[in-house]
Amino acid sequence: MFTASGLIAAFMSILAINAQDWREAMLWLFLALFIDGIDGTFARLLKVQEVLPGIDGKMIDYVVDFITYALIPAYFFYMADLVPGIGGLLMSFLMLLTAAIYYGKDGMVSEDMHFIGFPVLWNLILFVLVIVLPLPPLGNMIVIVLFAILHFIPIKFAYPSRAIRFKNLTLAVSFFSLLTSFWAIWIFPMRKGWLSGMILAGMAYYLILALYETYGMKRST
Repeated sequence: MFTASGLIAAFMSILAINAQDWREAMLWLFLALFIDGIDGTFARLLKVQEVLPGIDGKMIDYVVDFITYALIPAYFFYMADLVPGIGGLLMSFLMLLTAAIYYGKDGMVSEDMHFIGFPVLWNLILFVLVIVLPLPPLGNMIVIVLFAILHFIPIKFAYPSRAIRFKNLTLAVSFFSLLTSFWAIWIFPMRKGWLSGMILAGMAYYLILALYETYGMKRST
């Protein structure tokens, strides 16, 4: 039920998007992200898989994730007119199709708990384009195409709550990034350069970690 409650946040974000209240819509998506970030930990602590063997919590999680990480961000992108006209519609289509294919490929998560290829996090990309670093339409289009391609480049991105190496540092960066991101959404449409810089620095950490896990560890072995 806790995992599924992400759908309620998702539905509320749709209502806010329809009202063109980008701040409220992003807050609801942030809540959905928060729920998704902690539900697995609670499920493992409470041994839900053993207590409710007839319920596939992972499948529920996938359904909620696709809606909150792909479907609604694609709709948000189009409704916010980040790329005007047919271009915006095509970018939304690209986000949806690549996300669906990513979910369908074998080995989406590796044995050492990494996403292979950039995970379906279009809500994060949308957050950057709307809240943190607004770009002109061409820049928005380039970002969408770039991250659509990165879905299928075999780079190992950390799974924060289940990381093996640098777990404490990664969790600390994740927690700090959540706080700064919530702050940035809360004060929107006002923006503070130093706050945006801190958010982008947190994202840069994940990129550097991904490159190290993919290429640095290969060299060391």
